[in-house]
Formats: sequence, C-alpha cells, structure tokens
Amino acid sequence: MNSVCIESVGKVVIKEQEMPVRKQGEALLRLLYGGICGSDLSSYKGKSPYVSYPRVPGHEFSAQIVEIDDNDMGLEAGMIVTCNPYFNCGQCYSCQRGMVNCCMTNETMGVQREGAFSEYITMPLERIYDGKGIPADVLAMVEPFCISFHGMKKADIKPGERVLVIGAGTIGVLAALSAKRLGAEVTICDVSKAKLDYAKEHFGADHTLLNTDPETFHSEVQRLTQGRGFDVVAEAVGLASTFLNCVDAAAFGGRMVQIGVGKQKAELDFTLIQKKELRIFGSRNALKEDFLQLIQWVNEGEVDLRPLLTKEYDYMDAEKAFRDLDENNASILKIVLRF
Repeated sequence: MNSVCIESVGKVVIKEQEMPVRKQGEALLRLLYGGICGSDLSSYKGKSPYVSYPRVPGHEFSAQIVEIDDNDMGLEAGMIVTCNPYFNCGQCYSCQRGMVNCCMTNETMGVQREGAFSEYITMPLERIYDGKGIPADVLAMVEPFCISFHGMKKADIKPGERVLVIGAGTIGVLAALSAKRLGAEVTICDVSKAKLDYAKEHFGADHTLLNTDPETFHSEVQRLTQGRGFDVVAEAVGLASTFLNCVDAAAFGGRMVQIGVGKQKAELDFTLIQKKELRIFGSRNALKEDFLQLIQWVNEGEVDLRPLLTKEYDYMDAEKAFRDLDENNASILKIVLRF
C-alpha cells in the first residue's frame, strides 16, 4: 500500500509500505479522506514541539471498515466511520482520573506515532465511531471541530456572554461556532480580513476584529465590550503575541482557554492574572463524548462543516497540497486528501 510521509522538514513523499496486520480488538480500515491539520503543517515546517521524522501525518480522517470481528458496539464491515486519534496509556495519573485526553504520555496519530495518511490502517474498536451517514469528506472534519468544542466547553460559557476567539483558521472558526452554539456573542480576531469576513458569513461570528497593531487591538476590545473586556477569550493560533492579547482582552474575573500549540515563550506581567483573578485553562485533544455530540449535531443539520473545505487533492499529490497550504495559509481553511 501507499502512505504519505513527511520524510524531513519540508519534504513530503509517497512511500510504499506493508499492509497493516489487524490484531484482535482492532478493525482494518480503508481510508477515504484525510484533512491536513495545522499541526501537520507545523510538522512539515519543522515547528512542531512534538513530532519526530520520518512521520506519516494525519489524524483528521474518515474511513470504511474492511474487516472487523463481531462486537457489541454496532460496528460492521462497510460502515463509514471516523476515529479518536489520541492514544492514551491508561496507567498514568491523568488516565486514572479519567482525563485520557491529557494523558502524560499521550501519542496523537501523525505526531508522536504514525498517522492515518495511508491507504489502509488498523484501529482499536473502542476508538471507532459510526459516521451516521455524514458524507465522508465532511466526516473527516469532525475531529478538528472536537478540538475546538472541547476547549470552549472548558470555559463554561453562559448564554449572552461575550467571547473573543483569536485566530480565524480552522480551529478558531470552529471555536467561534462552538461558542455560538453555547449561546455566546462572539467576536473573532485575525490578521487576515478575508478570513474574518468568511468566519462572519459562514460560522456565525457576530463581530470581527482585524488585529493590525496593538493599539488597534486594544481600542477595538474597549469598543466592543464598552471597556469591560471579554467574559471568555480563546487563543487558537499558538503565538506568544496572541496569548498576551488574550490576557489583555479578558475581563476582570474572566476566563481564558489556550487551544493553540507553538514553540514560542511568552514574557508577561503575571501579576495581571492575579489582578484580574483570571482563570486560565489549557485544552488538549478531545473526548469520546465530544465526538458523539458533534457527529449528532452534523448529522442532524445543526451545524454545517462543508464551508471549511477549501480544496481537495488526490493523496498522491500530497506534496503539492502541503506546499499549497504553506504558501497560501492566509486564504485556506482546510485541505483534504482523497484516498
């Protein structure tokens, strides 16, 4: 079979590999679609704090079950599914407390372990979720929605609260969509006006904030909140500057969620956290309950993920797809590879 492989920084190749051998308790899956995530792009550019090379990327995907044993989960051959790609150890302190998404030795597919971008993969049965008839290309985008939704849930958003999401990439627009579903008044912020306009048109953002410089950012935060600051702020970029933007934009007694991942270090006046009694939450990965909830929402038409899909490539053109995303990241939300 063929696999997409990031061989080294900036180098993507198609590699021939042995077919995976299914073990007891696993299913053999034929990949249908795989979304290129921001973390995959970070791996491609050498900016990921977690990845090693060579690495088969990919953790956003849909697949068809090819072989599976009898099971009590309702899974059967021919079914179109998606999967939970965050492998936890089951033994560490986090896992013992049920916090499997932040396992101390977490291995996410395509990052710390081989990813999904192969013609065939195997997956443990408990990680496989019925797509409920959602089109395969859309089903591949449920996983990033889970990342965003999990983060916004941590903020305990109440109807009518003002929420600022910094970053209008895939995770940012889905965080905005999640906040809207939770009843918030949502402002989304980015350096790209085109992405902001798209987020407002397709993902329900109430307001946009073009972050051209610190002075503009500060004055717009004051204007949009009548000088009070935002009840909830979410960082979905992974830069030190946007982390500091969130601290500054949060209201006294506000909440902040850190979803973005990066290598930078932030220098800040930490007393501001004390002064505001700011509650800061890290958000990592997602849980089974998030997948099941969002599959239901998409299946029932409560949310539409298709506007995320900017371009589709055949997986054999993966090198071109990664290069396209790298060179046009300001205008692309999601590229999927068709397997």
